[in-house]
Parts: sequence; C-alpha cells; structure tokens
Amino acid sequence: MQAIKYLKWLLLTALLSSCLQEPDIPVNNYRNNFESLWKIIDTQYCFLDEKKIDWDSVYTVYNARLGNDTVTELKFFDAMAEMLTELKDGHVNLYSSFDRSRYRKWFSDYPANFDVSLIYSNRYLGSNYRQAGGLRYERIANDSIGYIYYGSFSDSFSDTNMYYAMTYFKECRGLIIDVRSNGGGSADLSERLASYFFRQDTVSIYMKHKTGPGHSDFSKPVAMPTKASKNIQWQRPVIILANRGSYSATNMFICRMKDAPNSLILGDLSGGGGGLPSSNELPNGWMVRFSSSPMYDGAMQPIEFGIEPDLKVMLDARDVANGEDTLIERAVNIIMSL
Repeated sequence: MQAIKYLKWLLLTALLSSCLQEPDIPVNNYRNNFESLWKIIDTQYCFLDEKKIDWDSVYTVYNARLGNDTVTELKFFDAMAEMLTELKDGHVNLYSSFDRSRYRKWFSDYPANFDVSLIYSNRYLGSNYRQAGGLRYERIANDSIGYIYYGSFSDSFSDTNMYYAMTYFKECRGLIIDVRSNGGGSADLSERLASYFFRQDTVSIYMKHKTGPGHSDFSKPVAMPTKASKNIQWQRPVIILANRGSYSATNMFICRMKDAPNSLILGDLSGGGGGLPSSNELPNGWMVRFSSSPMYDGAMQPIEFGIEPDLKVMLDARDVANGEDTLIERAVNIIMSL
C-alpha cells in the first residue's frame, strides 16, 4: 500500500514539474535579437501595408549584415536602428542602456515654419505673459484677440486653468492656439483641449486594433469621440496654428479641431504620427517601441502622414526681419475681418 502511495506521489510530482516548466527563452545572441526584432515589426507594426513596405526584402538586406565577422554590440545596434528607419515613423524607437534610435525626417526634411523667439517678443506673449498649467497666454492686437502658446501635450493643464484663460479673453473677438513644434504627449490632454470648442459630442477620430499577425489583420474601426466640455465652451472664432513639428497627440488635436465649429487650421501640413505606440522586449533586454494601432479622421482617412491645413501659410523672411510672425498676423487679420 505504501509503495502505491509513493508511486502516485512520484507521478504527481512529475506532472506538476512538467506543468510548471518555464517556456523556452531565446538565446541572447545577435541572430536571435535580429530575428525577434524583425518578427515583432512583421506581426505587430500597423503601417506595413499602408506604407507599401516590403518587410521581407528588408529582412534579406539586414540579415546579410549579420555575416560580418566584425559585428559588435554598437554596430549591431546601429544596424537594427537603421533597419527601423525603413518604417519612416517617428513613433519607432530602439532603446538600449547606451543609446536610443530615432527617426527625425518626418520634420527635419520640411521648413520649420516657426521661430520661437518671435512669440516672446512684446508684439505677442512678451516677457510678462500669463501661464496656467502648460498654457502660456496673453491678449494681442490691442487686446482684441486671445493668444495661447502650448508647447507640449506632456505639460498638463486643468479645466480650472482653461477657465481662467477663457475669462481673461472674455472681451476678445477670437482666439489663436499655437501648437507649432508641439511634438505631442498625452492623448487625453489632446482631447481635453479640443473639448472646449465643441457644442456636442463629435466623432473625429477612429482607431483600429491588430487582431492577428497578418499585415492587414485589424478590428473594425472604433470611434473615439471628442466629448464637448460641459463647463467651458468657446463659441467665437478659433484658429489653430500648425507646422510639420505638430506631431502625435498634437496631430490628434488638429484632427479633432478640423470638425469643431468656428475653427480654422492655419499653417503647414502637420507631422502625422497617427499610430498608437506599443512596446516589446528583445532577448538582450533592449526595448522596441512601434506604432500598433492606426488612427483615422472622421472620413476614415489615415492621419499617419499628417493633416493638411484649411489655409496654408508659410513664415515669410521679410516679416521675421520686422519682428512679425506671418502666421499669427494672418490669423489676426482673419479674425478681425469676421
């Protein structure tokens, strides 16, 4: 009887050991790290078909570079970073303990259309501007127009901050919100800022989610409505100033404001960044960040490549020489003519 109990105990121990066995972890070498990185992008990145990228050909090119006997950790990182630039995506980064890859051509290949020194002149914000949270604001054009400069959606603000700014502008004929070279940040703040300019909830953005490893395996579009603020509503003209540096959450804000009543987008094509980022880890501990969920405007057009302004206006060197910002001046003239 004891022998039978002992045999059962052995069988149960073996069964538990097999159930608790840890999954295989890829060996940490250049080959497996390359294969892991390539596969993560192949199965989880969301714009391969949209951008018509032949990811199999990319594999062939960079796989050949692993055969070089002089591969070092730094050279391997640089090669993998270069491979990721094939995606032409500012949301794609490779992180190691010694470097972070980044793709800059989404804005560096375009005119800046912005001179930050101009907005701090006495003609606009000046040196004694008011600041509420991340919002820097002042009345301009003889106190007839409100001007807000918002440099990053990573700098928070509250409804209370906006209430005081709007109160300060209560006698103004219109409002200018400058989000040029705002590289993004919080998507929630992006929606919050837009909410003050809607009278009712409006679907301005849709998102899809990956449902499988195929390049076109996506869910049906999910609506991401802009919910109108219940407490603060600006119902006079508002003009948004944008440039190519207006990226990610800022790009989302511009997309939402396209559908706001009494609004106008003025400036240049925005930077894009219309994919919600995700992250994954390689066997060596490096992290890769990539776009995983594509976003679209209200007409189901992708916003990854940027949003065209309602009125294209470029910074004029002659205006700059006179201490004037062409875009702000054009916005002022439009509001004053209404």
